[in-house]
Amino acid sequence: MYVKDYHSMSSEVLRKVEQSVLERLHKVVGAAGVVTDEADKSPYLKDERGYFTGTTPMVLRPASTEEVAKLVRICNETHTPIVPQGGNTGLCGGATPYEHGGEVLLSLTRMNNVRDLDPLNYTITVEAGVILSDVQAAADEADRYFPLSLGGEGTARIGGNLSTNAGGTGVLRYGPARDMCLGLEAVLPDGSVWNGLSGLRKDNTGYDLKHLFIGAEGTLGIITAACLKLFPKPADIQTAFVAVKDAYAAVELLARARQLTDDRVITFEYMPRDAIAFALKHIDGTRDPMSTPHQHYVLMELAAGEAAAAGLRDMLEQVLTKGIQDKIVIDAVFAESGQQAADFWRIRETIPEAQKFEGASSKHDISVPVSRVADFLSEAITDLTAMVPGIRPCAFGHVGDGNIHFNLSRPLEMSDEDFRALEPEIHKSIYDRTVAMGGSISAEHGIGRLRKHELETYKSPVALNMMRSIKAALDPNGIMNPGKVLKE
Repeated sequence: MYVKDYHSMSSEVLRKVEQSVLERLHKVVGAAGVVTDEADKSPYLKDERGYFTGTTPMVLRPASTEEVAKLVRICNETHTPIVPQGGNTGLCGGATPYEHGGEVLLSLTRMNNVRDLDPLNYTITVEAGVILSDVQAAADEADRYFPLSLGGEGTARIGGNLSTNAGGTGVLRYGPARDMCLGLEAVLPDGSVWNGLSGLRKDNTGYDLKHLFIGAEGTLGIITAACLKLFPKPADIQTAFVAVKDAYAAVELLARARQLTDDRVITFEYMPRDAIAFALKHIDGTRDPMSTPHQHYVLMELAAGEAAAAGLRDMLEQVLTKGIQDKIVIDAVFAESGQQAADFWRIRETIPEAQKFEGASSKHDISVPVSRVADFLSEAITDLTAMVPGIRPCAFGHVGDGNIHFNLSRPLEMSDEDFRALEPEIHKSIYDRTVAMGGSISAEHGIGRLRKHELETYKSPVALNMMRSIKAALDPNGIMNPGKVLKE
């Protein structure tokens, strides 16, 4: 029997997967669906941030839902733990196996077909291994728009996006991945297949089962396909890089822009000067959009269909002109071409990469009500600078939906090791304030392995008991991504 106390697995010994089980699994997918060479397995075993490196005797790469079901039935029968994985772009270790080597890794990358595209129903049905940018491209070819967009969209897979309820830059207008999904197909822990691939907007026949799997990070089953919403393709998108008085002004500008443009704001990203300075210093090809540095910026976009496209630029100019008159906007630069808009976005999207060059950092993916964003930034930064003199806040992100990536770089004179030792105290300060403001300790990155201990602290006991009851009901043998999200 497997040891199930996964949170202390580093000090435990887990029985390895028996060779006879591996042979049965191998037979299901054939040579093309198995990776056993250590070098070939390596890319599957490290998480995106480099926090975790696991081991597995076998990476399984099924090519169909039927193969996934057969694999899961064998694993359930033999109590063999499974770690599902999409594009391996997650940021909390949810798709990385543990170090003990007692789990098989199931990669969905070969399941990469677009099964159906219905332009009149505004839906696309894709397998879990389809790359996010390929979903966007398929929609575009049909003169439709799939708005889920994030930094890793060239490698992230739609199954992983749904399993973590990915957010990205379009949540303000379109919602997270959960809101873009109409139906799912999933393999349950006993190997049965639930076909919920409905393209219906209305279906009031009991529990909406797809929401069990969206955001569950593979702990309740394996998403194998999804029916996703499409939208009309914008006829015009107007982009501006805006200097604002402070974070309070940014929140005020957002509210005004939504009101004055009839809610045509699709993205609204906040960046402090320090974050932009990191990108300008370390990322080739970036340049400052403004000749004069300012302390607070937003990157905002409006989008419109054909009926309103002709007046969209005027609409944005009116919003910013009124902001300048009211002294909440200091300056603004409009993107005059697609390339200039891409240059603006390159600054925003490379901030996390640039921060790596500044030494150890402590990263937090929190959300608070939009009306509390500026208060959170002010109070949390005051707390942290008092706690760790010289700490360098690098707080940026999706102000439009209340999601701040509250990152902190170590003081220049402090070693990485000394800064890491302070992380528990830093985390507690930030999460205590987040929850006190009615916020969440994880806005879009999930829980995985990295944040499960904080989840135990900040999630209500009632909610945790409900989650554990669902897990026990669907996965009584505990084979689905054990040790992730919930403490075992």
